Amino acid sequence: MGVAGMDVCVATVSRRSPKVALEKRWCFSEMKYIKLYISEGSERNILPEDLRQTEILLNYSWYYSAMSIYESRSEERQSGGEQERYLQANNEEFNSMFGYPNNTIKTSKYNVFNFLPMNLFEQFQRLANAYFLVLLILQLIPQISSLAWYTTVIPLIVVLSVTAVKDAIDDVKRHQNDNQVNNRSVLVLMNGRMEKKKWMNIQVGDIIKLENNQPVTADILLLSSSEPYSMTYIETAELDGETNLKVKQAIHVTSEMENDLNLLSAFDGEVRCDAPNNKLGRFTGVLTYRGKNYLLDLDRLLLRGCIIRNTDWCYGLVIYTGPDTKLMQNSGKSSFKRTHIDHLMNVLVLWIFLFLGCMCFILAIGHSIWESKRGYYFQDILPWKNYVSSSFVSAILIFWSYFIILNTMVPISLYVSVEIIRLGNSFYINWDQKMFYAPKNTPAQACTTTLNEELGQVKYLFSDKTGTLTKNIMVFNKCSIHGTLYGTVYDMYGQRVEVSEKTEKVNFSYNKLADPKFAFYDKTLVDAVKKRDPWVHLFFRSLALCHTVMAEEKVEGELVYQAQSPDEGALVTAARNFGFVLRSRSPETITVVEMGKTKVYHLLAILDFSNVRKRMSVIVRTPEDRIMLFCKGADTILCQLLLPSCTALKDVTMEHLDEFASEGLRTLMVAYRELDKSFFHAWYRKHSEVSLSLEDRESKISSVYEEIEKDLTLLGATAIEDKLQDEVPQTIKTLNKAKIKIWVLTGDKQETAVNIAYASNIFEDEMDGLLFVEGKDNETVEKELRSALYKMKPESLQESDPINRYLATKPKKPVRIPEEEPNGNYGLIINGYSLTVYDTWFITFYNLVYTCLPVLGLSLFDQDVNETWSLRFPELYEPGQLNLYFNKKEFFKCLVHGIYSSFVLFFIPMGTIFNSVRSDGKEISDYQSFSLIVQTSLLWVVTMQVWTVVVGVRALDGEAVWKRGREARREGGKGESSIIELENGSG
Repeated sequence: MGVAGMDVCVATVSRRSPKVALEKRWCFSEMKYIKLYISEGSERNILPEDLRQTEILLNYSWYYSAMSIYESRSEERQSGGEQERYLQANNEEFNSMFGYPNNTIKTSKYNVFNFLPMNLFEQFQRLANAYFLVLLILQLIPQISSLAWYTTVIPLIVVLSVTAVKDAIDDVKRHQNDNQVNNRSVLVLMNGRMEKKKWMNIQVGDIIKLENNQPVTADILLLSSSEPYSMTYIETAELDGETNLKVKQAIHVTSEMENDLNLLSAFDGEVRCDAPNNKLGRFTGVLTYRGKNYLLDLDRLLLRGCIIRNTDWCYGLVIYTGPDTKLMQNSGKSSFKRTHIDHLMNVLVLWIFLFLGCMCFILAIGHSIWESKRGYYFQDILPWKNYVSSSFVSAILIFWSYFIILNTMVPISLYVSVEIIRLGNSFYINWDQKMFYAPKNTPAQACTTTLNEELGQVKYLFSDKTGTLTKNIMVFNKCSIHGTLYGTVYDMYGQRVEVSEKTEKVNFSYNKLADPKFAFYDKTLVDAVKKRDPWVHLFFRSLALCHTVMAEEKVEGELVYQAQSPDEGALVTAARNFGFVLRSRSPETITVVEMGKTKVYHLLAILDFSNVRKRMSVIVRTPEDRIMLFCKGADTILCQLLLPSCTALKDVTMEHLDEFASEGLRTLMVAYRELDKSFFHAWYRKHSEVSLSLEDRESKISSVYEEIEKDLTLLGATAIEDKLQDEVPQTIKTLNKAKIKIWVLTGDKQETAVNIAYASNIFEDEMDGLLFVEGKDNETVEKELRSALYKMKPESLQESDPINRYLATKPKKPVRIPEEEPNGNYGLIINGYSLTVYDTWFITFYNLVYTCLPVLGLSLFDQDVNETWSLRFPELYEPGQLNLYFNKKEFFKCLVHGIYSSFVLFFIPMGTIFNSVRSDGKEISDYQSFSLIVQTSLLWVVTMQVWTVVVGVRALDGEAVWKRGREARREGGKGESSIIELENGSG
């Protein structure tokens, strides 16, 4: 093989045949990558002279051109990463020139070599640890050292070791998970046969085989599968949380290879596609194979993290590996996370440093004054050291000596306690049987031991609606067809009847292919279908055609629909029961049984749904040779695309949609258009051209879609019900009582969102009002928010208000705006060794063990309020949100209490034994006895204080529960049982 030319051309020379032929010529963007196949005879002298010279030139410049490609890719990476990805199937040599990573993933933070420096660096970001490191350095200076160095080293090593062990345990789990994933095996096509290979050894350009229930190894281009039309069903729960299966389909040119290993081995298609990115919903590329270009999009790509379902086997070409996969691109890097308590402790320790510095400074000044007035004259008895030249120098040295002696003021044991408590609480979470989810055999799991105390300080909860608040089980409930409302049930007197289990269902026995599970109660719609109402038929025909649902019929007459969204499945199932049955589909056709007659529609184009377009369309050729466009989507979009003649019908349909939305139903509008053949063919040519573009393809395609999705005729609207999950209202009511503010994101109509909010207790009937923010630009939204703020709290528009100051100045740096309580209840909808009292070992262990163990015992083994009372009175959660138990004020109170206790513990024993003697006349006021008395008193006082805290907290919590119960009883008898239980002593 050789490479020649400044345009990075590659030529392959084979000596098998004297015939010389130019087989293929192709290029890659700016690189102009041209491939030539030249055959020649087995004897060198058979090759013509000009070709022999060509061969020499090719061989000579191969290395140069390969390096040119490598340098081109290196420049791309240095200038901000890949711009496009280039690869060829079954060509490891070519793909390796681009330096693509292998399929190894890494979620761990440390390894054997960097664990110690990285972990120590993170730990010394805590001020207390940094302080003790500085203290240790100071203690190594003999001129100022007043305590042995091990009094600091031992506590510091213990603290660092405990935290390091905890961090190591967390990271070992991540390493184990990485190793388990990287060492999974997958079948790879090598030398014409399938061989097992570890995931981590998979390379870009490999062809792999996946089987049913197997996770996808990397981001791969689907080539073929065992299912008809090379469809593959995947579960994407790990990527987006959706449990419904999605359908992927290979392009027809590769699906023909099926599982023929010879064809797959000979496949040498070239792919040019997006550079690695984290956009799960976007993929554009072009496959060049046998001289033709084929469009690649997300429907052809299987992402890592998906699981193959209902598919015996499938083959795929590896596009992105390891860190380049979309799953890993979205995972982010592991970072050192610190909680609110960590930040607060750093601030408090800083205060302690300042206080300690002030104390040492005052003591140093006192020492300087004493040395200059008294000590200077006693040098014969208390001589100065050689390095002390004056009282000022002595004061400087004594400052650092006091800094060392008073090191116990810095609560290093607090960090030890917090780390151990976090670790213990994570085990409690893992062991909690009441958090075990039996249906899926899933226990609660604390994935980190660093952040679990934050669970007690949650103020805001952000939630999706579909599949979180609701069951994501869609049921066709009502519809509006050409201005007529269907789905509402009336009795014989014309009175509206609420649907219940006793309500008579519509009989679909006339339709042998109907779904027996489908329930509908309005007989007038069935009558309209049987009477062959043209608008009703056209409406259900559009529902049977405008979708991406796949139909399976493994048993005659038993249809199973595989829908990428439950909404589509519900609509297609409804059309099926009313006589328009999706029987099967292929990439080119859709087969529908209409009122017992089979019709085949040729699928000409699918105009995909997107969050921006909020609609999807299909273009089909009917058996009558008419070209029809069917469209469904959000009413806010489709209303703008209708013909002017549909105005009256639109107004009626919008009234029906508002009624559906007020009942909490999900709505879609349905429309159609008949296309002129010449107009369609011109549009299709333009669509094909932009589909092969790699630059800004999405916006170009969207513009082309808009050219044909206009002048639509309105057919009607659908209404689908998605019921709430069990106990959602009760759960949200409990969260509201705990002062947790809930935000829900939904793409439904505003009326639907409001209805769901009321049904789930996010909004309450007692609210003072609802405030709507409907602006579509920043200025309008800001005005509406200010107006809403004024209604909730009129005084908020004063110039002194922090929000107004923020809006006026608009600082570049983030600013924390204080929370405000509104005047009412509203819902918002938005779119040397000196004499020390204690001996060295006591100082070493006091700050590390003596003050640590009682706190650990209290924190790990005491439960002030059990789960029964916590759920019955969610208001008990509020102190954690407000940090009532650990804040600067409480810390200051503890500091003052500690100073007071120190004076009492020192001076009372001192006054007691000062100048005292025993009965035998011996003095007992020696230094060692005094030290022992103070130490013992200190330990007993601290222990009894912890015990007092336990008793006091229980008493206060009991009083809080008692008061809450009495308030509930005054409100109307609520909580009476709680009062009785407390009076009986059961609390």
